[in-house]
Amino acid sequence: MTTARAIVLARGLGTRMRVSDPSARLTPAQQRAADAGLKAMIPLNGRPFLDYILSSLADAGVQHVALVVAPAHAALRDYYSQSPPERTRLDYVVQDQPLGTADAVRAAESWVQGEPFLALNADNLYPVPVLSELAALSEPALPAFDPEDLVKSSNIPAERIRSFAFLDVDERGYLAGIVEKPREVLPPKGGSHGKQTTGGSHGGAKYISMNCWRFDERIFQACRDVPLSARGEYELPEAVGVAVRHGVRFRTFAARGPVFDLSTKSDTTDVSRRLVGTIPRP
Repeated sequence: MTTARAIVLARGLGTRMRVSDPSARLTPAQQRAADAGLKAMIPLNGRPFLDYILSSLADAGVQHVALVVAPAHAALRDYYSQSPPERTRLDYVVQDQPLGTADAVRAAESWVQGEPFLALNADNLYPVPVLSELAALSEPALPAFDPEDLVKSSNIPAERIRSFAFLDVDERGYLAGIVEKPREVLPPKGGSHGKQTTGGSHGGAKYISMNCWRFDERIFQACRDVPLSARGEYELPEAVGVAVRHGVRFRTFAARGPVFDLSTKSDTTDVSRRLVGTIPRP
């Protein structure tokens, strides 16, 4: 059953985006949003980054979107009250404390109303074909991105790949586990999706998660059960690992970029350049 619901995780503190970068050439409006950690509201070619995300979701058939936000989210609400989306219906879910992405998903439990839903970051712009395929699946799932392709097609440098979660996929294409922050920056070449594990014991290809998911209501118990991470947060990849251990099966499918990542001030100019000529229609 194709899902028409998605939650966008827009509660983060934007710690990396707040870091001073004298080499980043930002407009005054971009600088203000970046210094406030409001990555989703950084203007790119005259439109906030979130407009591009909502437009991609609408293109993928997602009509109902909940923004998981901080208690103080006037900038988001004010903008969308004055410029309401035409193809998506927006709701706001408040995450009281910045306790991590698993806690952010848990905050949306009542909004989901028992229906399947997509969950994605507010600082990543995903390809519409990937979102469309994810929404059309009939079970929990996630795209498995090729890291070498991401480096070539996206604005993601090779060294940043190290911070993403690598996927352990069984021979049937289901998620067997998630490896956080692996030692290798890029995987060895060769192998095929769905027939290798992330540990490298089979010498095959590796795939990574870009924190884009299709969930059903079983994820909420995993978000309640997940322990604090080493960073002191309840993290969504670890909650997915808990769900897998509890018997929830996650289908994976091979995905390619580009995925535009708006994590730091230096990303802003690059992503803005890549989006020239793209007119979002949220």
